[in-house]
Amino acid sequence: MSDTGKVFTYQTNGLSYTVTVYEKDGSFFADIKVTEGSMDVNAIYFGDDDFSGASASLSGPLNMNGGGAQYEGETVQWDQAMKLSDPGLGHAGTDKDTFLAEGDVYTVSLDISSLDEIDFFGVRATSTSTPEGSIKGVAGDPETTDDPEEPLHDKVFFDNGTDENGMSLGGVFILSEEPEDNVFDVSSLPEGTEPTFANYVSYFEELGGDIGSVASVAFYETDEDGNPVETFRIDAPDGGWADGDAVIESYNAAIESMADEDAGEDLIASLSTGTLAEDAPYVEDDYELEEALVH
Repeated sequence: MSDTGKVFTYQTNGLSYTVTVYEKDGSFFADIKVTEGSMDVNAIYFGDDDFSGASASLSGPLNMNGGGAQYEGETVQWDQAMKLSDPGLGHAGTDKDTFLAEGDVYTVSLDISSLDEIDFFGVRATSTSTPEGSIKGVAGDPETTDDPEEPLHDKVFFDNGTDENGMSLGGVFILSEEPEDNVFDVSSLPEGTEPTFANYVSYFEELGGDIGSVASVAFYETDEDGNPVETFRIDAPDGGWADGDAVIESYNAAIESMADEDAGEDLIASLSTGTLAEDAPYVEDDYELEEALVH
């Protein structure tokens, strides 16, 4: 999911959920996530803050009439309504696709051309954990999330690991830019290339690097004394990475995992600003080893 979007929050007795609407690759989606309780999402409604004109509606038990059309005492005019499922869990029970327990996420594709089209989001759900057993939930005043700056790296090491005797199998260091005194002839990104991990992977492959033989990838930043410091490392899965896209997927998963922890948030900030967190581990750069690996 993209990190640019709008986040709607709804909470009532026994149930709470968020709806994140966002754009990804030119298409628009809504992620419905239950944070407490459970519900079977049967329909969704959404619209902008212009309440003129007729309101979209679904018939029968999927309607949002009455209190379901109100937000803070004001009647919402819905621009679109989408049926997701029939009420009732049926034979599938809680395995029904639209039944969401705590932590579950259901993604819906939206027929819109801009996030500006959604200022209010409604959920019609049954089999809920609320005392009433159903909801007509209306959420407004969404929080807006912005795309974070993509982490940049001063140096990346594509490590081929060690053999059964613990001897290094080599690897490739790539710098973000070529130093004035490149005594070890270490590879560097082409001039003007932003040092994102995707660009490092692309250049590694341009150099003839074999993704399948990479055992791990280490990431370095430069401290205030000009010394390279390894900030973190990702390891290849069993059987290795199939291609560059697979390496990038592992990297993105690692970044997201770190962002979920306090220490990870500090790291993300340090990677974006080029400064190191105070508790980042310091690793002496072994230039003799580097010389051996890159030649």
